[in-house]
Amino acid sequence: MFGPAILKVIRDWRLLSELMVATVLLSGCAVGPDYRAPIVNVPARWSSDQTRQAPGPAHPSHWWSRLNDPRLDALIEEATASNLDVATSKAKIREARYSLQQTTTGLFPSITGSGSATRNKSSTSSVGNDSVGISGDPYNQFQAGFDSSWELDLFGGTRRGVEAATRNLEASEDDLQTTLLTLVGDVAAYYLDARGYQARIALARRTAASQRETAALTRTKFEAGSASAVDVAKAVAQASSTEANIPSYEAAYSADLHRLGILLGREPLALAQALARTAPIPTPRMPLPKGIPADILLTRPDVRAAERRLAQATAKIGQAESALYPSVSLTGSVSTSPLKISDLAKYSSVSWSFGPSVTVPIFDAGKLRAAVGVSQAQRDQYHAAFHAAVLTALEDVENAIVSLNSERTKVRRLMDAATNYREATRLSRSLYQNGSSSFLDVLDSERSLYSSEDSLLQSRVAVAKDYVALAKALGGGWDGAIDSTKPEVVDADTGPHVPPSL
Repeated sequence: MFGPAILKVIRDWRLLSELMVATVLLSGCAVGPDYRAPIVNVPARWSSDQTRQAPGPAHPSHWWSRLNDPRLDALIEEATASNLDVATSKAKIREARYSLQQTTTGLFPSITGSGSATRNKSSTSSVGNDSVGISGDPYNQFQAGFDSSWELDLFGGTRRGVEAATRNLEASEDDLQTTLLTLVGDVAAYYLDARGYQARIALARRTAASQRETAALTRTKFEAGSASAVDVAKAVAQASSTEANIPSYEAAYSADLHRLGILLGREPLALAQALARTAPIPTPRMPLPKGIPADILLTRPDVRAAERRLAQATAKIGQAESALYPSVSLTGSVSTSPLKISDLAKYSSVSWSFGPSVTVPIFDAGKLRAAVGVSQAQRDQYHAAFHAAVLTALEDVENAIVSLNSERTKVRRLMDAATNYREATRLSRSLYQNGSSSFLDVLDSERSLYSSEDSLLQSRVAVAKDYVALAKALGGGWDGAIDSTKPEVVDADTGPHVPPSL
């Protein structure tokens, strides 16, 4: 391996390095502000909590299971595994992880090795009485060595960089959870819309068929002389008007179907057969535990990400401030340059050097100080963004609570209306058939019944979507295992090779 001379040099260099490391460990410090989580004032209760009893903890995870729809459960599970936005967020986590690894290397020395072998020949020439063109003999020369450099982190700039990179990684992980939260909510919302349009299409077809029966009855009465041609025309027109709604509903249903396919990372028509059979509009199981407002600081991933980015920006102030202070680097080298390869380890051919270098900022017209000011201003922006995220989260929850409660009240009223209009339609048809009521009563009751039943379907969809909005506002998302370590694209033949294009 190494000769005695080389080993002696390595021992001397290692001793000096250990002494310098000990000095750094004893005197190291960090500049810049130390991060402290901001204090946030939030209400003690949500506006809907009227009792004095303390509310139970929030349970927003797997909230979609309260909709009691196995098909929706399967769609959400598939979406979390194959959605392209999720794939992008996972790649950003890997990027942040490797960025942290890169930054951490600044805490350690770097060592490089080099070697060369050359064939040399020199010649001499002279002027006057000396000889011209006398050539020396060719000779070989071999060279090998190690170079080392280490910038000492005396004022903690590199450690602040590692801290900032760590916070960025944590924020990226929360961004993935935010993406999953949005994805799960979108899949549920589009699925509910699709089921709602299916129900409205079925209602329009049933109503139009019933109205066609009324038109046939009116034509029969017209032929018997007990109804007018105007009544027949109005009956047919009302049935046609109801049927005219169907194409619009089908187009909206198709758009929801296509969007669900994209959310699952598949082609737009991938779910056409799976959702072809009409199913009831899912009804959520109430109530959804809301906890207290302070819970959103932990359950909302976007709030957590905003807090982590504030911590990252705070660490970057220390990075900028460290540039105001002297920087100390250690450099060392060991080299040997014999004429024979067998003499590489001989002491006569070995040289080494080791020593510190100091760089002191003297005058830069305020550039470094301005960089500190930039970092501080950026920290203030993230501080405001964090508080804005908290307030937005509170607003989302309160809005969702009000919308859900109001829509549930609306559903109850529409159910009463639909029940009464259904009875009115039955009675008016019976009386009209017996000649005891006018056709206008039948026409009006059928129109009102269809309108109330269609509004009821829309309101049921709205209740379910408001429930989804409340679950999202509380921070409910996918909490299953997500593997962010596996790359989407696995490269092959990455070693030295001739590209196929060549």
